[in-house]
Amino acid sequence: MRAAKTEPIPETAGAVRTIALRVDGTEHRLTVDPRRTLLDLLREQIGDYSAKKGCDHGQCGACTVLLDGRRVLSCLILALSCDGADVTTAAGLAEDGELHSLHQSFVDHDGFQCGYCTPGQICSAAGLLAEFADGAPSHVTESVAGTPQWTDEEISERMSGNLCRCGAYAGIVAAVREVGEQR
Repeated sequence: MRAAKTEPIPETAGAVRTIALRVDGTEHRLTVDPRRTLLDLLREQIGDYSAKKGCDHGQCGACTVLLDGRRVLSCLILALSCDGADVTTAAGLAEDGELHSLHQSFVDHDGFQCGYCTPGQICSAAGLLAEFADGAPSHVTESVAGTPQWTDEEISERMSGNLCRCGAYAGIVAAVREVGEQR
């Protein structure tokens, strides 16, 4: 049996690369290892601790951020794939020092207890609001005139990727519904 011919590995394989991205409105140009996740880049290189590291396997939602307006699990996204992207964390939703309507609604409805999952919950809720605005259905959508309705079942389904160990789900659903119905 003959050994398979192997091609030499280019010297650039596995080497660090430079990317540019905007996080919460601030431009960053960073050198990153190709194996680094967006979550690790945010926390370790930029120093933005809003997104939390929970399971590190995409199962809890604590690391949810908005990537070009869509909610993503930052522990599953490679930082290199974010070159040129716009990243918004829960902290970045606030404007001019004022709480975002979701922040305030979470406070008003006791949508958190320990607070660890709250930034991911808020980013997921912001993504949910955008999905509703676009009329995007979910698995449980019962359309009335082609538009998803603000039901507990609809909100719970769309927020199901974000876990809360404290069990603040009733407050979370109420907080999201209030903001959604106001829009």
